Amino acid sequence: MPNAKVLSEKQAIVAELTDKLKSAASGVLVDYKGITVAEDTALRAECRKNELDYAVVKNTLVRFAINNVGMEEMDGVLNGTTSLALSHGDPIAPMRVINKFAKQFNGAKFAIKAGFMDGKVLSMDEIMALAELPSKEALQAQVLGTMLAPITSLAIVLKAIAEEKGGFVEAEAPAAE
Repeated sequence: MPNAKVLSEKQAIVAELTDKLKSAASGVLVDYKGITVAEDTALRAECRKNELDYAVVKNTLVRFAINNVGMEEMDGVLNGTTSLALSHGDPIAPMRVINKFAKQFNGAKFAIKAGFMDGKVLSMDEIMALAELPSKEALQAQVLGTMLAPITSLAIVLKAIAEEKGGFVEAEAPAAE
C-alpha cells in the first residue's frame, strides 16, 4: 500500500496532466526508446521553438489522465517508453515536429504511438496526413501568393503591351495662362 504522501503526489500529477490534456488543442504520445541525449536536447529545443509542452510521462499516470478526459482509445499504446507532446496553439505542430524527428530515425527508435485533436483520438493515417501539412505561416504565405498571382500577371501583361506600343504615353500638362 503506497503511503499517503506518494499517493497525493501522484494524484496531483494526474490532475495536472488532466488539465493539460483538457486545455490542449492537440497532442501526441511518442515512443522515444533509444534516442541519445543530444537527439533529445535537439527535440526539446524544436518543441520549445514551436511552443509545445514536451515531457516524458509515466504510462500509469497518463492513463488515468487520458481516462479522465474520455480518450480511453489511447490506453492500448501506453506501454514501454512514452513521452507526450502537447500544443495549446497550433494544432498541427505536435504531429509535424514529432513526425519530422521520427523520419530522421526511420521510426526505428522514435515513433508516434497515438494522437488527438480537440478531444478526439485520431487514427495513425489522420496523424500522418496532418503531420505532412505545412505550418500555419507557410499556408498563409501560399494563400497570399495565390491571391497576388492574378494581380502580378496583369501588371506584367500591361507592362508588355505598353513596351510593345512604344512605352507609356505621358499626358501633356496644359499650359498655364
